[in-house]
Amino acid sequence: MNRDRPGAHRAVFTPVDTLARVDAVVRRLGDAIDLGLLADGEQLPGEADLAGQLGVSTVTLREALMALRQQGLVTTRRGRGGGSFVTVPEGPAEDRLLARLGDWSTEELRDLADHWAAVSGAAARLAAQRTAPEDLQQLRRSLAELADAEDSAARSRVSGRLHVELAAAAQSARLTREEVALQTELGALLRLTLVEDGHLKDVVDRHRNVINAVHDGADDRARDLAEQCVQTSMARLIELRLGSAGGARGPRPKEGPDGQQSPPREHRADRTRRSAPA
Repeated sequence: MNRDRPGAHRAVFTPVDTLARVDAVVRRLGDAIDLGLLADGEQLPGEADLAGQLGVSTVTLREALMALRQQGLVTTRRGRGGGSFVTVPEGPAEDRLLARLGDWSTEELRDLADHWAAVSGAAARLAAQRTAPEDLQQLRRSLAELADAEDSAARSRVSGRLHVELAAAAQSARLTREEVALQTELGALLRLTLVEDGHLKDVVDRHRNVINAVHDGADDRARDLAEQCVQTSMARLIELRLGSAGGARGPRPKEGPDGQQSPPREHRADRTRRSAPA
């Protein structure tokens, strides 16, 4: 189950490249914990090393670790043998992931969907051109493992591994690294889309169609199917994001499908006063 762990685990500690760097570090490490890439009790690298790996200052890292401690995801111990350690909280991970999903706007999710679809589509097209049919056995084994996975965490891990293996089949190191980074960023949230058995069956069928197209050497069809697979999963995630507005973190301005916040509703008395003759 953890054959993809070394590459994905390394990607957890690659540099973040966003202006909101504290939030980016919190999101990166928090998602990795919920996805199981960082195990309960695992010690994080020292502050200087971890800040350097993530490409942030030690001040930024300390603020992020403080936020993770407040969320119950990290425990810091002082003295000999001390450091920061992963703590997996009790209770449903889905509740924590829904709260984290609320930090993303639908506009951000849609932009990420376009990026991921472009990467996965390109990987599928190149895999259809470059990979011999007999070299697809690992993808088919992973697909069977996905179909049999019983919980959302295992489903998310295997689904992410499928995407990474597809990128590897494209024989492109850059596409593979990009897919690993995307799975590190998105994988935990995509767990929310794999809770329902019905949606899992749809995901498995879509992955099977992509693999069959790659097997047949149908590069354009493989690209289109891979893009559809990504966009369908992301559309489901956006639905969940819209449904989670106003949840545990308190009421939020409602977003429309375009990711923009709706204007505040005008009170009837205000309309009456403005429409009354002078």
